Amino acid sequence: MDFVIGGLAGAGATIFTNPMDVVKTRFQLQGELRARNEHTPRYRGIFHALYVIARNDGVLALQKGLAPAMLLGFTMNSVRLGMYHIAEVQGMTKSKNGDISINKTIFWSSMSGVLSGVAANPASVLKTRIQAAAHPSIAVGRQYRYNGMADGFITIYKNEGIRGFFAGVNATCARLAVGSAAQLTTFSTAKEVLHSYGICQRSPLGLAFSASALSGVMVAIAICPFDVTAVRLVKAKILELGFCESSPATLAFAASLVCGVLCVLVETPLDVVNTRLYNQGPASKGEVLYKGVFDCLRKIYITEGFHGLYKGLGPLYLRIAPHTTLSLVIWDMLNNLFDKNKKS
Repeated sequence: MDFVIGGLAGAGATIFTNPMDVVKTRFQLQGELRARNEHTPRYRGIFHALYVIARNDGVLALQKGLAPAMLLGFTMNSVRLGMYHIAEVQGMTKSKNGDISINKTIFWSSMSGVLSGVAANPASVLKTRIQAAAHPSIAVGRQYRYNGMADGFITIYKNEGIRGFFAGVNATCARLAVGSAAQLTTFSTAKEVLHSYGICQRSPLGLAFSASALSGVMVAIAICPFDVTAVRLVKAKILELGFCESSPATLAFAASLVCGVLCVLVETPLDVVNTRLYNQGPASKGEVLYKGVFDCLRKIYITEGFHGLYKGLGPLYLRIAPHTTLSLVIWDMLNNLFDKNKKS
């Protein structure tokens, strides 16, 4: 049941964030391995992209790849959140005196992140290709035509074999190991701290939202190259402003949105690499553009410049911020609901 609850949380959040994922994918593929002055952008901004996609492919195209995206959300989060919750319930994330052990929490959240990356990679590959498929007038990157999710999986297997499902898996697992460790560790710690101060004790939903927002702040700090001194200065500055005393939830939510920018700045280059590797396909389609993660990073930087590594930065941020909050809140609320029913 732990895996099902985690999967439902990820799939539920995906419904709301998939349009931004479609826009992000198009941005990351346009002008592939071409200098900025060598091509005319099909998409000139987030709102322009939403308008152009809806006009040429129809409004429903904004939910392209929703089925594999939900499968991705379910698979990734069922493994990641389910495995972590089992470790949490079994006391594997706590010290001998019953407090949360940061080292144990980081270990189990990292392991769950890596395994979820491997499990969900096939769905990631298919999702990216379906989202990239567009009307010829606005098409970017290599185009694939699948008659649904099942046909997509069968076609990829026939043309590329098992290896086709695991393109870019190294970058995916590395990103998820770090991101999952930071996210789940800080979420659990934030919940415990908020609860110890008597915040949101009567509102499980408020507690989940507050903890996920605080987690967003700490994820940004953990992923970005800040040292312990910087972390302490940030904490001191927040306390100095006095916002935590009057409205900790509002402060945490606003701060997580701002700090999320820093997190996305670090994550975007790897996300661009993932999208390119997912979409390049087999050698039979033509010359393989990228031989791996580092080759992809090098070629993008040489041909597209520093700007190329940050394509899709805006929609990626607008997707990550609500998706992280929604998935963690849904996960926590479903766990609370299941626990209540189990006790009754």
